[in-house]
Amino acid sequence: MGRTVSAKRMLLIETAFALFYCKGVHAVGINEVLAESGVAKKTLYHHFDSKDALIAAVVDYRDQRFLSWLESRFEAVQPGIAKIDALFDALDDWFNDRVTDLMPFHGCFFINVSGEFGEPDHPIHQQCARHKQRVAALIESQLLLQMSSPEECREICQTLCLLKEGAITQAHVQGDRDAALKAKKAALRLMER
Repeated sequence: MGRTVSAKRMLLIETAFALFYCKGVHAVGINEVLAESGVAKKTLYHHFDSKDALIAAVVDYRDQRFLSWLESRFEAVQPGIAKIDALFDALDDWFNDRVTDLMPFHGCFFINVSGEFGEPDHPIHQQCARHKQRVAALIESQLLLQMSSPEECREICQTLCLLKEGAITQAHVQGDRDAALKAKKAALRLMER
């Protein structure tokens, strides 16, 4: 029995994500997505009127999965310093391929894709920027559970996000799979202030 229309759409998104994440968006053509997914070209264009529309759907897909995963890691611990541990322990698991929901680590999908769509006003670049804003908002919401000053919370959140982004880049570009643990030490020193 064939897949439903929504199942085929999801298959296209998941297949495209796996290919884009491993090889890069511009390095993967529509025909490769079709061959890998086994979906007909007509079906692809029924769901997506262009490659950019498929890319936008893939960015949304990864955004939802990543945020859901990170939120679940935060929910698993009590408020307080454990939230900081949870953030960097989650990154450590991701960098070291212990998170099956996220695929083996190939850097940050959003950093990679935004680099391929370098113009800040390009819609896909903006989608990637919104993902980073949503992750920062999630981290800030976790900090607000333990801090009384919204201004201090925002400042610490910005620093934690810089540490997080630096760890992701260090892990990907330099292969330092311990980058999250190093960033966690710096974050905990910050929180001791």
